Amino acid sequence: MEHHKIPVSHTIEHQGRLISVRGPLSPETLQTLSMHRDLDAFRKPQEQLEALIEISGLPEGRIVAAVVSDVIVGYVTFHYPDELELWSQGGMEDLIELGAIEVADEYRGSGLAKLLVSSAFEKGQLENCIVFTTEYYWHWDLKGSGLNVWEYRQMMEKLMKTVDMVWYATDDPEICSHPANCLMVRMGQDVPLSSRETFDRVRFRQRFMY
Repeated sequence: MEHHKIPVSHTIEHQGRLISVRGPLSPETLQTLSMHRDLDAFRKPQEQLEALIEISGLPEGRIVAAVVSDVIVGYVTFHYPDELELWSQGGMEDLIELGAIEVADEYRGSGLAKLLVSSAFEKGQLENCIVFTTEYYWHWDLKGSGLNVWEYRQMMEKLMKTVDMVWYATDDPEICSHPANCLMVRMGQDVPLSSRETFDRVRFRQRFMY
């Protein structure tokens, strides 16, 4: 299938600093940037930058980043689900995972997270895809945010709903292991019925009827 990658760019101001939000970024562009020291939720900043460069080079991969003076202060990733995960079992070319979103502490509250996510969907470039995200409470920065698990869940749902992602039921064991975990999905307007049906079979592996 064709993965549409259409460049988008926005500029916002936060505490006197201009922030450029743009993407999907190429590996070559990312190699000219560095990571903010606080972007360490998933791995060390330099290691995370290397992961972003790798993802951006994938046919389906896309990185949208917030940049201040050649320093990445926030980013969101999109890619195929890991081949070891349940979500890859349908062999779907049009199923894309919103894998990670992270904003440096000093830039939180600026609306960056919303802008990063919404920019990825601009100009209809993901309308031929099913985009999903799996929210697990153990990935959430409860300490840094000062929120409890249910407040953080509400915040994430609100964020994802800005791009029309909605809650979907599933019997995935990891999601079912805690009531705060959830699956959120956006069905692109150009996704065929066959893909929707395949996705239903993937998210309900233990059921014969749904």
